[in-house]
Amino acid sequence: MAKEPSAKRHHAETSDKRSNLVDINVPGEKRDYTRTLKGVKLHGKETLEIVCTSEPDKANEVISRLWRKLGGRIRRIIGVGVHYTNEDEPPQMAAVLQLCIDELCLVYHIAAATKWPKRLKDFLREEKLYTFVGFIIGGDKRMLQESGLEINPNNFIDMQRKWKDPKTRKYYDSLADVAGGVIHPFYEGMKKKMNRADHKLWGNSPLPDNLITYAGIDAYATYKSWKTIDNIVTGWDISKEQEADPYYHCNFADEDA
Repeated sequence: MAKEPSAKRHHAETSDKRSNLVDINVPGEKRDYTRTLKGVKLHGKETLEIVCTSEPDKANEVISRLWRKLGGRIRRIIGVGVHYTNEDEPPQMAAVLQLCIDELCLVYHIAAATKWPKRLKDFLREEKLYTFVGFIIGGDKRMLQESGLEINPNNFIDMQRKWKDPKTRKYYDSLADVAGGVIHPFYEGMKKKMNRADHKLWGNSPLPDNLITYAGIDAYATYKSWKTIDNIVTGWDISKEQEADPYYHCNFADEDA
């Protein structure tokens, strides 16, 4: 099993958990809080656990849980999403960062936090152990950089550029289009559950439950969509390799006999 990336402690560092954390310079209502929503309903019988926090230690704990979920997998995928501070109050920055694997989602409320979690920067900069997938991730990356974070530019996938829903005629699909097509029609109504005014509240703290839920489902839909697409494409590639094998059809002939 691959070793979890972690921030190394230098000899001169103090053991105080908060003393060596880097300040966050993103405007917002600063407040230490954690809100955990369990059993958030998705499609069918699927549910999601969403941990929304502005506390670095809690975020580190959830990042470790996310990392453990990747253990033993050949294809390691992490859904990522970002929501921004109010565009009417420039400069606009990343207010919320979402990370999702399976039924667990971290929503780190950057705008409410005062410090970056120690594990987060190393987690986002990792080059080989896993791949981040987002939707229209160019804007998210830019907002994160403005806020003091960076996703490894060589280790992310922009799903909007890699997949086209055959049912739509739009040049660029939305996440709701893709998730509604490859996971379940439940996700087609994602955007309808938020109004325009709600998108101006990502800097407020604590985040209300409806925004936490939206952020979590958004990241889950990204993760699950690409995991499904990746499984299909990988299976298709394996099938083509098998068909190119001169003994492949002979094996089928033996089975029919």
